[in-house]
Amino acid sequence: MPNDDSRLASLLSVLEGLDTEASTTERGDLDLLDTAELVRRMNAEDRRVPEAVAERAEEIAAVVDAVTERFRRGGRLIYIGAGTAGRIGVLDASECPPTFGTDPSMVVGLIAGGETAIRSAVENAEDDESAAGESLRELGLSADDTVVGISASGRTPYVVGGLNYARSVGAFTAAIASNAHSEIGAVAEVAIEVVTGPEFISGSTRLKAGTAQKLVVNMLTTLSMIKLGKTYRGVMVDLLATNEKLHARSIRTVAQLAGVDIEVAAAALQGADGSVKRALLMLAADATPQDAAAALDEADGVLRDAIAALV
Repeated sequence: MPNDDSRLASLLSVLEGLDTEASTTERGDLDLLDTAELVRRMNAEDRRVPEAVAERAEEIAAVVDAVTERFRRGGRLIYIGAGTAGRIGVLDASECPPTFGTDPSMVVGLIAGGETAIRSAVENAEDDESAAGESLRELGLSADDTVVGISASGRTPYVVGGLNYARSVGAFTAAIASNAHSEIGAVAEVAIEVVTGPEFISGSTRLKAGTAQKLVVNMLTTLSMIKLGKTYRGVMVDLLATNEKLHARSIRTVAQLAGVDIEVAAAALQGADGSVKRALLMLAADATPQDAAAALDEADGVLRDAIAALV
């Protein structure tokens, strides 16, 4: 078994070859620049990220289709990651219920070190190669689920172990990395390797790598939810009105999409128990709340299909 010195030497060799760990001489004077120039330089680096994401459009589309297919079978999307990458997965999962009205179990974020690691670093958590697999086992991972591993370096042991476990039970696997030829990319069925290059501050992968990860997970959930009928004419119609702002947005959405005034929209929402979809269907087809609910069930929640069936 390798000793600590040999493991350290091996890791140093790996890091030496990663773009995300590289230093660039032209940024050696950052501490001497004025604030406006710092802003311009950092923004110039950030502008590279969307272009790098665009280069992986085919891989992202393949994962969206796989996620959507498994959602339709009752499966889940589960992110696994450590540090910034883990927090990005947790964030995306947390935002799906209020945005799309999904059950919290539909999109899940697992982070090395558990809940504590969302706010504080947990020593050596990312090096535990068995931890993610254990958490996935506790979740009852099955072949109907999708597991997406996120790691800027592409070599995080926590993520590698989780993806290996996911493949062993037949779940669909994908990897989001910021380096080409990544270890997690080799394990997963689809590798989304968004190569963003050296960071503005060398090795700080909360920057460009983190931004790229956020853009990709935004696509995975947003586009799969669109394909599931969670939007209508580019507007969220399954949002949960959990506060005054979202309640007002629900009324405004119904008014705009149905072409009615605020009072009519508010009354329709009340009759639909707050469901934007049911309210819109009631107004479009002059349907009762019961008929609207039944038509949506028959259309698998796709408002456009339900309207077509009733009008």
